[in-house]
Amino acid sequence: MNGILYIVSTPIGNLEDITLRALKILSEVDLIAAEDTRRTKGLLTHYEISNPLTSYFSHNEREKGEYLLNKLKNGQNIALVSDAGTPGISDPAYYLIKLALDNGIEVHPIPGPAGVIAALSVSGLPTDRFIFEGFLPRKKGKRFERLWSFVNEDRTIIIYESPYRIISTLQEIRDMLGNRPVAIAREMTKVYEEVIRGGADEVIRKLKERVIKGEIVLIIGSGKSF
Repeated sequence: MNGILYIVSTPIGNLEDITLRALKILSEVDLIAAEDTRRTKGLLTHYEISNPLTSYFSHNEREKGEYLLNKLKNGQNIALVSDAGTPGISDPAYYLIKLALDNGIEVHPIPGPAGVIAALSVSGLPTDRFIFEGFLPRKKGKRFERLWSFVNEDRTIIIYESPYRIISTLQEIRDMLGNRPVAIAREMTKVYEEVIRGGADEVIRKLKERVIKGEIVLIIGSGKSF
């Protein structure tokens, strides 16, 4: 009898942002597959969970995917967790999930935090319709092509960005899309959590006056969002 693959959401910052069901599953499965075992170990230690850990990340997803599939076929239950938040959102979870489904393995979601949704919920921008673009391409040509595709987009746009590139990205957004309303959600649920809101020009000025650190979610409104 096959085991079950659980897709377990974990805190994006504050360790208290985990569900009772997630803790129950993590303490009962035979194996926990983690994108970063050191980070997940800290979470498990905090909640006194000592189940076995194994790594599963973008550079070993195919080799380790087959290993985990064999475990599932042998009846073991596995919890898949990412660095933080919900697995499958801009991480390698998709490959293992698809592999499991193609082989008749049950896949169950254990819902919880997601940085994308947390940031959107406090952005002050429309939340009824939105798109998530992950990280923009690093190559300038590809990045510009992606940004141009947003010119007539009337939904709220959410992307991840590095603190080292956030100002230049905002400048490109302003130059290509206009002075759109934006929100910079930084370090969600952590000690230095903050949201910076305003037109692209205004937010650029604010960011130039300080050192920017931490994980950033950039939310971009349509031209009608003001």
